[in-house]
Amino acid sequence: MQMAIQQKTALNLQPINQCVRVTFNYDVYFTKGLFQLDNPLLAEVIAADGEITPKQVLAVVDGGFLQSQDGLLKKLSAYAQRYEDVLTLSGEPIVVPGGEAVKNDSRFIEQIHQQINASGLCRHSYVLAIGGGAVLDMAGYAATTAHRGIRLLRVPTTVLGQNDSGVGVKNGINAFGKKNFLGTFMPPYAVLNDFDVLTSLDDRDWRSGIAEAVKVALIKDADFFNFIMTNADKLANRDMDIMERLIYRCSQLHLEHIAGSGDPFEMGSSRPLDFGHWAAHKLEHLTNYSLRHGEAVAIGIALDTTYSYLTGQLLQSEWQRVLTTLKKLGFTLYVSALTEQLDQLEHPHCIFRGLTEFREHLGGKLTITLLQGIGEGIEVNHVDLSLYKDAILMLQGWELYKLGGQDAHPTRVN
Repeated sequence: MQMAIQQKTALNLQPINQCVRVTFNYDVYFTKGLFQLDNPLLAEVIAADGEITPKQVLAVVDGGFLQSQDGLLKKLSAYAQRYEDVLTLSGEPIVVPGGEAVKNDSRFIEQIHQQINASGLCRHSYVLAIGGGAVLDMAGYAATTAHRGIRLLRVPTTVLGQNDSGVGVKNGINAFGKKNFLGTFMPPYAVLNDFDVLTSLDDRDWRSGIAEAVKVALIKDADFFNFIMTNADKLANRDMDIMERLIYRCSQLHLEHIAGSGDPFEMGSSRPLDFGHWAAHKLEHLTNYSLRHGEAVAIGIALDTTYSYLTGQLLQSEWQRVLTTLKKLGFTLYVSALTEQLDQLEHPHCIFRGLTEFREHLGGKLTITLLQGIGEGIEVNHVDLSLYKDAILMLQGWELYKLGGQDAHPTRVN
């Protein structure tokens, strides 16, 4: 009886409605020679909070990048000494593997957490993450889960990091065979893009990040896509001036979407900036991450563009422009993982499992972005798998034509 009275009383109480508004401000900087002693940018960013005492900074460095940057750790140490009134390095930098391997092993998260704890870093301290997109994702996840968030400074060292993943609000690692299963939404304190570091990239990493620029151009900015298409040969030949312009515009479009979409932390069912990614994420896993993220994204873009053409939303000439541009940039648009177990929808190696995992990652109903024109994305909630199979076979045929040196392009599958 007493329990019933208590329940009734509780039911008569009106709910307390609360709205918490949080504003995040962060800047994305573009520079050259970030760790040169005469470049005060990093120190100025740290000093901008107006607090007097030198701040502790824990550096996390991409081991792959370190191999191409002779003396980087000494430069970091010298920089900290030069600006010792602003920052102090918290112990030796933590060097971690580059690439997706760093997101597949939780021990690296634990290593960073242990160093944060041992060094007494607080929420006014900094984690300085230097590396490619995967290292930034992992280090960002570690930083944002220690003390519920230590300030994160990102120094992206790849094209993909500078124009896409490094400027956004996501952090994460892989788990259970799924891309970014564990992660957080937390904007960085600042992003510092150093164009000089791009000269040391191999051709695959140089090219890989261009895929994200193609992606955002296709769904948001036809003029930007035309710029990429017109300069595809120059980009493939590593024209730095064109690359700098590409990175800047791509970053700008990403940041405009994050700030202006009304859903920066993806609380709904839509991820328009992940055009081409449902297949890309699955392909990375199916190839045991032998595909770079951008390489997988290029295939995903080609697949969703082809499907958009087959549904009648995209002109054949537009479809061909997209695939031709991707090929000029140097991308392969078909890998055998696309057709393995293609008719076994429940098989874990079927590419269409990527659709299910894409929906599960966000929740709600399946929502993917397709094209209804160059620069015009459209969201759909249902797809025709038989038509997607045709799209995959068309990509396979396209690659065969290209390998054979043919100029003709395969058209619709009968």
